[in-house]
Parts: sequence; C-alpha cells; structure tokens
Amino acid sequence: MKKLYLIGGTMGVGKTAVCQKMKRKLHNSVFLDGDWCWDSDPFQVTEETKEMVMQNICFLLNQFLHCSAYDHIIFCWVMHEQNIIDTILERIDKTDCNRTVVSLTCDPDTLCRRLEGDISRGVRGKDIIKRSIERLPLYNELNTVKIHTENRSLDDIADSIIRIRREEVT
Repeated sequence: MKKLYLIGGTMGVGKTAVCQKMKRKLHNSVFLDGDWCWDSDPFQVTEETKEMVMQNICFLLNQFLHCSAYDHIIFCWVMHEQNIIDTILERIDKTDCNRTVVSLTCDPDTLCRRLEGDISRGVRGKDIIKRSIERLPLYNELNTVKIHTENRSLDDIADSIIRIRREEVT
C-alpha cells in the first residue's frame, strides 16, 4: 500500500524543509513541491496557469503513485483552500493508496521571524510577510490535520506527520 502525504501551509511555515526531512526518513520516498510545477519569470497567476499547474501536479503525483520504486509520495504546496486539496484528490489514482493531509501552522510572530530571515538572505521579497500572515487563518477551515511548528525541530515535525497512520481525508 502506497502512502501519499499532502502537506500544506502558508509561505514560510516550513513545508519544504519538513518534506525534505521526511524524504530522508522514509524508505523509497519521493518529494514534489508544487511550486516547482510553475516556477516562471514573471510569475503569473491566471486561470490558464492555475489549471496548468494543477494538471502538472496531478500528472507527476500519478506517475509517482504508479512507479513501483516509491512507497511514500510527499507533496507540499500552499493549499490554502479546500477546493485545491479536493481537486488534487479527485484527479489522482487513489487505488492502494493511503492519504494523509496536513496543514502546517505557526503563530504570526514565528512566521514573521522566519520570513524576515528569508528576506535578509534575498530568498523572498518584502511583500511576503503580509500575504503569508493573511493566509494563516485560512488553514483552520480546512479538512486537514493541523500541526503547529513553532518551537519544534524539523525532525519532530516530520516524525509527527509520519506517525499519522489513519487516512485523514477520503
């Protein structure tokens, strides 16, 4: 039985770092970051590009699900709306696949500190803090397991997600 992890959270909450840690902890695993499926310059959010990225994500997830080399498929993306999660789950082959859907959260002060570090390293623009903090409350409305990340190590967060055994979203 394959195990699919969908890991959501606002920008800067630690999705990529946690998923990279999970990839190293889980045998026969593969990791896909949704941002890789439309990394463009200029970055354009239109109806066409939103549908394209969804098709790209679902195609790649299905490829990983059908590949015998992988037992654990780890995916992260902002996924701040239930319809994004639902669309992905509708478009992938869930045969012989348990799914765990998680939202990583943290308090606004922690998020701000993390993003300020990214800004100082030139990884993100200054506008990210306001946009990311505005999205934080949206995750409370989702049908996901919530995992708070403040004052926790990447190992601890990854282990918490891995320990979720039951299928959290049907």
